[in-house]
Amino acid sequence: MPLATPIEPETDVPLPIRDHALESLRVIRDAMERAGAFTAVPGWGTVAIGATALAASAAASLTPEGGAWLAVWLAEGVVAGAISAVTIGRKARRVGLSLRSAIARKFALAFLPALAAGGVLTWVLASHGLGSALPGTWLLCYGAAVAAGGAFSVRIVPLMGLGFMTLGVLALVAPPGWGNAIMGAGFGGLHVGFGLAIARRHGG
Repeated sequence: MPLATPIEPETDVPLPIRDHALESLRVIRDAMERAGAFTAVPGWGTVAIGATALAASAAASLTPEGGAWLAVWLAEGVVAGAISAVTIGRKARRVGLSLRSAIARKFALAFLPALAAGGVLTWVLASHGLGSALPGTWLLCYGAAVAAGGAFSVRIVPLMGLGFMTLGVLALVAPPGWGNAIMGAGFGGLHVGFGLAIARRHGG
């Protein structure tokens, strides 16, 4: 009597169903990440900050080292802060994120300490005639602030912070005359490049 051919159980999930399930899991995962992330980092606002920094770098290169150079960059810091505050507020309203939410507070608490440290170091270095160390100090402290805050934001933000920190180290070890150009590359170039990426991938 011939033996019946055993019927093997179907263990593989049909490919279209499997692909649909994987896509659904990806959508759910991305939604959870966005829900737990500070998504109000403004792409176009970051581009605008970079544009003003490029202008400041050009203006500062025409001033003598010292008080006039420092004044140009401090003025740029005020302008950048104003642009950041306005554009973060606008994007937060657009994406429906309260700036009083837990994730917004976490972002701010991670971001601000390094900036405060940079402010103290600015006063100390300038008062002791160590202005040549300011470009590296600013880039390093700002990068640390962005990287720390970026831990609570979309993935590209901490990468931007690491880029600033890298340029900060370069500015500290490079000849002092390179400082202004490196700041232009960082506060100008990195802001524009990453700002465009944020605007394209994360809603403006």
